Amino acid sequence: MSASGGSKAIVAAFLANLGIAITKFIAWFFSGSASMLAEAIHSVADSGNQLLLMLGGRQAKKAADKEHPFGYGRERYVYAFVVSIILFSVGGVFSIYEGIEKLTHPHELTNAWLPLLVLAVAIVLESFSLRTAIKESNPLRGAQSWVQFVRRAKAPELPVVLLEDVAALTGLVFALLGVGLTVITGDPTFDAVGTLAIGTLLVLVAVILGVETKSLLVGEGATDDDVSKIEAAINAGPEIERIIHMKTLYLGPDELLVAAKLGFTSDQPLLEVAAATNVIEQRIRTAVPSARIIYIEPDVYLDPNLVAPPTDAIVIKGLE
Repeated sequence: MSASGGSKAIVAAFLANLGIAITKFIAWFFSGSASMLAEAIHSVADSGNQLLLMLGGRQAKKAADKEHPFGYGRERYVYAFVVSIILFSVGGVFSIYEGIEKLTHPHELTNAWLPLLVLAVAIVLESFSLRTAIKESNPLRGAQSWVQFVRRAKAPELPVVLLEDVAALTGLVFALLGVGLTVITGDPTFDAVGTLAIGTLLVLVAVILGVETKSLLVGEGATDDDVSKIEAAINAGPEIERIIHMKTLYLGPDELLVAAKLGFTSDQPLLEVAAATNVIEQRIRTAVPSARIIYIEPDVYLDPNLVAPPTDAIVIKGLE
């Protein structure tokens, strides 16, 4: 997986969630806490999600072939979307179901000290996981706010891990409050309410992830900053008169397609146009390294304000 995929953050999150899931199941078994069971399922879902993200990164590395001439870069988007579905169904829906079950059939907790201890340790471990995700994200985030980073990031792994870690920490706090209040008051309703809060949180995060990854799956263009850099690179030399129009599309998190129709003068020889095109492509790749696939169509710009286009322009257009 590329650096932008945040492989270190994914591995850290996977190891943390796997260890936490085991301890949460042990605590649930001995205490009967609904919040503890919801958190255990949440951690299992998160562990599976990290495995899916790593699998998506491996699948995206496959070389382009006849059936997929632009490669498999969008595999990472597909797996990130699957992660959001799993987080919704396995984590969120199950937790809400368990919370409703405990509200209708409450029972007292036993060995309440055990889930409280496990939750405290889990908060510490999840904090380290979140710290790693933040550290990995900061170089890519730049001056963007965290909300802007999650919405605009083209590599889906880091936003997914960030949101999962934030949801995990918040869910742990909900569980700690639910179990703690149940211990203090002796009323198991608080434990059930904590479970419902965890489920609602997970469903909310899953919806956010689903919306963002859907946008990437449908196809997003370059950021405004990268579009400006590409336009500046094209116009940096004397080769063309103007950009007639340009479109961009992310084929994967690290692979940008650039297609541009550029206006050359009508008297330029073909060899000169070809050489100029190569120079422009090199400038674009230098300005935006992720612009790996570039298609440039030479054309002659026709001013729409003219009553009739020049004769030589018509001839050139007919030879396209």
